[in-house]
Amino acid sequence: MAPILGRAVWQSVTMSDRLTSLDASFLYLEESTTSMHVGSVMVFQPPREGFDYDQLVRIIESRIGAIPRFRQKVRDVPGRIANPVWVDDEAFDMGYHVRRAALPRPGSDRQLQDFVARVQPRKLDRTRPLWEVYLVEGLHDGRFAIVSKTHHALIDGVNALDIAHVIVDSVKGGDLDEAVLPWQPSRPPSSVELVAGAVVDAVRRPTQVVDLVRGGLNDAVNVGLRAVESAGQVLSTVARTAARPAPDSPLNAAIGSSRRWVMVATDLDDYRLVRKRLARGAYAEDVTINDVVLATIAGGFRSWLLGRGEAVSPHTRVRAMVPVSIYGDDPSGMYANQVMACVVNLPVGEPGASMRLHQIAFAMRQQMEGGQAVGATSLANLAGFAPPTLHALGARLGSAMSRRLYNVMITNVPGPQTPLYAGEAEMLSTYPVTPLAKGQALSIGITSYNGGVYFGLNADRDAMPDVDVLGQSIVESLAELTSGRES
Repeated sequence: MAPILGRAVWQSVTMSDRLTSLDASFLYLEESTTSMHVGSVMVFQPPREGFDYDQLVRIIESRIGAIPRFRQKVRDVPGRIANPVWVDDEAFDMGYHVRRAALPRPGSDRQLQDFVARVQPRKLDRTRPLWEVYLVEGLHDGRFAIVSKTHHALIDGVNALDIAHVIVDSVKGGDLDEAVLPWQPSRPPSSVELVAGAVVDAVRRPTQVVDLVRGGLNDAVNVGLRAVESAGQVLSTVARTAARPAPDSPLNAAIGSSRRWVMVATDLDDYRLVRKRLARGAYAEDVTINDVVLATIAGGFRSWLLGRGEAVSPHTRVRAMVPVSIYGDDPSGMYANQVMACVVNLPVGEPGASMRLHQIAFAMRQQMEGGQAVGATSLANLAGFAPPTLHALGARLGSAMSRRLYNVMITNVPGPQTPLYAGEAEMLSTYPVTPLAKGQALSIGITSYNGGVYFGLNADRDAMPDVDVLGQSIVESLAELTSGRES
């Protein structure tokens, strides 16, 4: 009797592009209030001849060919007896994914912030590749912005690239003259092949599949637990650090689906000045730019809480989860889930700005001892534009963790200190948009680029109507540190 599955079919149903349990969890646990994608807002100065939508489309078309995931969509297995798989989108429509918008006059930064707050919370279409890009025209002074959205499930441990990563280049006008190769999608698997692929995987990895069937993929709680288990080593680090639940804070609240988003631009030289001023200290060599950034945020939180009329005592803390990129055993796999979690209690109750900095530097040093953290120079020198990708990996980590372990997630990724370009247009600034986890009213993303340090504050619209006040408090906190005065 002939076998039910021929050799060719048996080979074709092996789903090498099956989502991991962690990646699948970001799809199953997504709710109307917690969209599981990360974004970026890049502001550009166009060249004299201008920059238009067709140029942006050409840039993306010329580069996504090397990253198949951007033309693939998620396909569920019938009966959900196994994790979904990635399949080519036969009806891939670049015009759907790359969109055009314009701000009304005067095209202020506030209007850009409002635009981002409207479009970023909207969930990505599951029937298409999980990314979108908006060309936003009409900013004052002739500028334009590119706003991107990329789902966590797309940025996995193997294909860890955010769509913003492929738009900019260190070479002015790079790749614009190259011919765009035609794309031929692979034949999508049939329902029978999807089921057969699950059977093949069951034979090869029986423990994993039995767990999936027994737990039931429709049970979001079980999927969440598997996501936590996938984060194993990271979560054990957090558990040791955060032995107690996070302090009570207005930063933890029930959230809705609407957002406020604020961008804050600061000067990298100010942070360097603060670090240089500590050269006479006993532990000056252990104070990093990241420590100064965290101390700046701590001071901002202190002013914000006091302005709200919140009780602030000498022991008041805000616990921050700070993803840190690390080297793994395989240097070539830097992006492969090599993100560890540091949990630091920001001493917002400490009135002295310099003392807050020393306490944060000591706490971070304790957690990093014995680790293999990547220095700012190494991160900034990564091929391409690393910050959006690393923000995404950090946000993935935070989304997989219990909100009771921390009050706020802060991702700080050093970027290149030389200009980047979209075609002939120079990027002036870049701001991350990191998502909110359930029960988290605020997330903070920071990117340094070409002499600037750029904050993106993403907040629940109702829980934090005064997030713009926090943004101004961060600016004032940095001024306090640079002046050397104490509050």
